[in-house]
Amino acid sequence: MSALVGFDLDRTVVYSSAALMLDGPDEQAPSLVVTEVYQGLPLSFMTRTAERALADLAAHAVVVPVTTRTVAQYRRIHLPLPETGWAVTTNGAVVLHDGEPDAAWTGTLRDEITDSSAPLPEVEQRLASDLPAGAVLRTRRAEDLFVYAIVERAELPAAAVESFAADLAGLGWRVSVQGRKLYAVPMPIRKERALAAVAERVGATRTVAAGDSLLDREMLAWADVAIRPAHGELHAVGWTAPNLTVTAAQGVLAGEELIGLAAAAVADLPARA
Repeated sequence: MSALVGFDLDRTVVYSSAALMLDGPDEQAPSLVVTEVYQGLPLSFMTRTAERALADLAAHAVVVPVTTRTVAQYRRIHLPLPETGWAVTTNGAVVLHDGEPDAAWTGTLRDEITDSSAPLPEVEQRLASDLPAGAVLRTRRAEDLFVYAIVERAELPAAAVESFAADLAGLGWRVSVQGRKLYAVPMPIRKERALAAVAERVGATRTVAAGDSLLDREMLAWADVAIRPAHGELHAVGWTAPNLTVTAAQGVLAGEELIGLAAAAVADLPARA
């Protein structure tokens, strides 16, 4: 039997300084380790306890980072995981094995997107023009597969996001807001599809998944055991499922807690039929 654990990264396992949510006295703050450096400066963190727990978990399960980051953005992240292994990037559009992309996987998805979703330039144009003035600061493409915008949250009311998401759904795209980023992603690109493919390839008989955003919802529902932190998009909408555990902590301490919960789940899970 083998267990597979799929973790979202940002605001699930690693946290920017703005997302740490360390509300107690400074002298009681946990020790942090840097997990990402960008332009010479530390950008993302996890607790030292979480780092040790993740290294231990990787000795007992196949641990797969599953992120909306592009391949280049993912490669900035440093976690205590084996150099040989699996990762899912670009929201499920890219599967990495031993650091190399599976071209066949991405090619199949591109064909599905062509058949079922509006073209990327059309969605880019809508992202630039259909949201309130001042809300979108700039846009970026991710591997020429989807687009995201850096947004000014104060200029982006929830009603505007809901209306925009409804419009894009009719074009075969979906929307998620994570921090200061608004993502527009073709519907065929889903994290759980890629993670399920990895699970099949490694022969996983037990699965655990953790994430905080709407783009993680299907992945959590797919897994035998799902964990989400007590913050983020899913927490804001009160998302739940029969297989779900919610952390007691928020912020970077939730990341530490959910790694422990995943380790306990790996130890207790029965094998899939």
